[in-house]
Amino acid sequence: MSELARQIDRYLAELAREDSSANTIDAYFADLHQFLAYLSPPDLAPPEPPAIDLLTLREWMAWLYGQKLDPVTIRRKLAAVRSLFRFMAREGVVPLNVARLVRTPKAPKKLPEVMTPEQVNTLIDGVGADSLDRPFPLRDRALFELLYGCGLRISELAGLNLEDVDRSEHWLRVRGKGRKERQVPVPGQAAGALERYLAERPVVREEQAVFLNYLGHRLTTRGVSMIVKLYATLLSGDPSVHPHAFRHAYATHLLADGADLRAIQELLGHARLSTTQKYTQVSLTNLMAVYDKAHPKA
Repeated sequence: MSELARQIDRYLAELAREDSSANTIDAYFADLHQFLAYLSPPDLAPPEPPAIDLLTLREWMAWLYGQKLDPVTIRRKLAAVRSLFRFMAREGVVPLNVARLVRTPKAPKKLPEVMTPEQVNTLIDGVGADSLDRPFPLRDRALFELLYGCGLRISELAGLNLEDVDRSEHWLRVRGKGRKERQVPVPGQAAGALERYLAERPVVREEQAVFLNYLGHRLTTRGVSMIVKLYATLLSGDPSVHPHAFRHAYATHLLADGADLRAIQELLGHARLSTTQKYTQVSLTNLMAVYDKAHPKA
């Protein structure tokens, strides 16, 4: 095993010890091993970590651009390599984090496409109508209600445990990115749907997940995505609807109805206000669309 491969394994092991999310570890594993493969042409070993200089990293970045990758993907891969070099610098393997000197590619500012309140309500009401003869209609209705009513990330929804639900006060304890916890209120319709589901949820020994699959195990993020796509396709004819679309709708609709931006930041669990501010642009875009359509001087 090369020294670079050994350092990658050590770094990933440290991420696991720090209790980083499985998604983060999987993404870093893929990105760092792709970086290792790039530096390991056929029949040649990769350079020793101290020999990886700024020119080498810039050539690697040029190769990524040559693969026609999205700038957001390239930014993620660069972040993984920077984290690896930061680890190696801390361990004394390299003299400095040379990856910090690589310029970060600019990502295009894309506004999220947001469903209207009518579209969301029609879809959720369709789930609740149980017209598709699904095996777990109460679970699925509660799932949709929490995605929209609480603005949860898909990983946060799948990670909910029974102990995280305050059924009397209608609050959820949510574990977000970086294992940061926050309290999220559960609105009336979502609370009612969750209560009806929990009343029929099977008792499975040693399984504390709120949402279960047909085997009685925790419903995975992939399972949640498949459920959302199935209902969206059959009820609205739009297979592009994904769980995160309800989080976008949650934030945008709150802002449109006058909610404070910093309050929305807290509810979403954003570390930076700038992340939340994209929803102001969405609201302004929607406002301009209404103006262009309705104003006689538009």
